[in-house]
Amino acid sequence: MSEPSHRIRALHTATTITVYQAYPPAIGLPAARDGRFPAAWKRDRMTWIKPSFLWMMYRCGWGTKEGQETVLAVEISRDGFEWALRNACLSHYDRAVHPDQAAWKRELRAAPARVQWDPERDLRLGPLPYRSLQLGLSGEAARRYADEWTVSVTDVTPLAHRIHALVREDDLVTAGTLLPAETGYPAGAELLAHLTGA
Repeated sequence: MSEPSHRIRALHTATTITVYQAYPPAIGLPAARDGRFPAAWKRDRMTWIKPSFLWMMYRCGWGTKEGQETVLAVEISRDGFEWALRNACLSHYDRAVHPDQAAWKRELRAAPARVQWDPERDLRLGPLPYRSLQLGLSGEAARRYADEWTVSVTDVTPLAHRIHALVREDDLVTAGTLLPAETGYPAGAELLAHLTGA
C-alpha cells in the first residue's frame, strides 16, 4: 500500500502520542530526570515537536549537533496534540487552503501553533517521497505542552546512538528493528483539512 503524501506517522496509544525534541544536556537531562521541562525551558518561545523519530535524527544529526545532544521522547496527551492541530496554521501560504496571502498572514499571527510538512527520512536520513508533520507551538500552546499535556519524558539518546552505529556498519535490518513503531495517527479529515488542502 502506497503512503499518502501527507500523513502523521507516530508512536501512539489510545490516549497519548510520542513526539521528539533535542536539547542541550542542561535542558534535556533535567527534563528526562523529572518527567517535565525545567524552569530554564522557555515557555514564551516557539518550540517544534516532531512525531517522526527519523526526522528528528535528521534534524539533530543523531544527537551529535551542538545544542541538540540530548534526544527526548516526549509522550503527550492526544487531546493536547489534537487541540494544537485544530488551532494550527500552515507555516507557509497555500492557495488551496487560504483565500489570499493577507488572510494567511492574519491566521499565522493569531494561531498558537503552526504546521510544516517535510520529507520523511529513511535510515540513512535521505528524503522519502512523502511528508511528515512538524508542529510548532508558541504562546498558549507551548505553555500547555510543557505544563498540561506532557505525560512522560524519556532520554532516547542512547537509542539514537545505537541505531546510528548500526547504520554506519551498514546493518540496516537490525537498525530498523530498533526504530519506534510509528503508524498512521488516526487524525480525521476535520483535524487536517485546513493543514493539507485536503
